[in-house]
Amino acid sequence: MINLILFGPPGSGKGTQAAKLVEKYNLLHISTGDLFRYEIGNSTPLGMEAKSYIDKGELVPDSVTIGMLRNKVEANPEVAGYIFDGFPRTVPQAQALDQLMGELSTSISKLILLDVDDNEIVTRLLERGKTSGRSDDQNEGTIRNRIGVFKSETSPVFDFYAEQDKSVKVQGVGTIEMIFDRLCEEIDVFV
Repeated sequence: MINLILFGPPGSGKGTQAAKLVEKYNLLHISTGDLFRYEIGNSTPLGMEAKSYIDKGELVPDSVTIGMLRNKVEANPEVAGYIFDGFPRTVPQAQALDQLMGELSTSISKLILLDVDDNEIVTRLLERGKTSGRSDDQNEGTIRNRIGVFKSETSPVFDFYAEQDKSVKVQGVGTIEMIFDRLCEEIDVFV
């Protein structure tokens, strides 16, 4: 199996590239945002548990998120692997994901960081904000704060997988096809 973590700050192109990778490699794209929306929207037990935390303005515990990931993975055994997008965000989440993968007799193949300059991210998100309707894509200060949070809280996950010799940076600037080709070079070693 090919199990990838597509990594990078908001606006780095993860969603765009994940869609192309899913098609080429028969992978399942697992976005935690989509998982939360599905579980909450369908009033599943995990969704209701997550909603109870969200409604109080609290972070959803990792155990709930991992439970949602487990459900999604177990419901799709026919795929050739997974692309995790938006998870893990912390080292404890990475450890929990590694444990889940181990229980499924597989492991994370590679974490690929889409490396994009901060100013480019700001430009991309402000442009996306014109059509996304997302208020957090429409204010430069908010965008720069999101980038800062990524760097301080989430980037240690890169180091966690680097210690396992599984982290790599791919330049996330250029045409969509150029970036896709760079990603494929990293993934084709597993195929």
